[in-house]
Amino acid sequence: MEEMRYVKEERFDVERIEALKHHYTEILRLLGEDPAREGLVKTPERVAKAMSFLTQGYEADPLEIIRSATFREEYKQMVLVKDIELYSLCEHHMLPFYGRAHVAYIPNGYITGLSKIARVVECFARRLQVQERLTVQIRDCIQEALHPMGVAVVIEASHMCMQMRGVEKQGSATTTSAFTGIFLSDHRTREEFMTLISHRYR
Repeated sequence: MEEMRYVKEERFDVERIEALKHHYTEILRLLGEDPAREGLVKTPERVAKAMSFLTQGYEADPLEIIRSATFREEYKQMVLVKDIELYSLCEHHMLPFYGRAHVAYIPNGYITGLSKIARVVECFARRLQVQERLTVQIRDCIQEALHPMGVAVVIEASHMCMQMRGVEKQGSATTTSAFTGIFLSDHRTREEFMTLISHRYR
């Protein structure tokens, strides 16, 4: 019986990977390492592919993600998708920040597929980011695509640039928020959203 061997399939821009690989080889050398050392021989290529994956959000259009699954619906209550995991890279140090996004909107004739909300978060997160901009981009994308009565976005994240370097404060977290429409004008609607995202199911 012929032995089955695992083959990992990855799709990357070959020219981009080769260019990145060259630069990461030089970075290793500048850091005082030997890129030819056994443990580092494949590191430049691995890092090049990792960075391509972590920044793949540049290749997608978040508006098209929402518009690809938009449906006519007269539902006019809050739609909330909470605890959406996100992983991004801080543009200042290119170190990770990670956490959860909570996204809500109140339809005004149109809804979108629930998974599309998570995909929009992912699309913007997979870019070099700051948390403040990320929060606003998600809000504005949903507002522009669906024209709802209001959008609310809250992100809670931990930043490795604060934990691994600099101030080195472990356990610190950052919360950002952005609202439009009824979430700004009606405090009861905003409070309902905040209450819902603070509730944790067991």
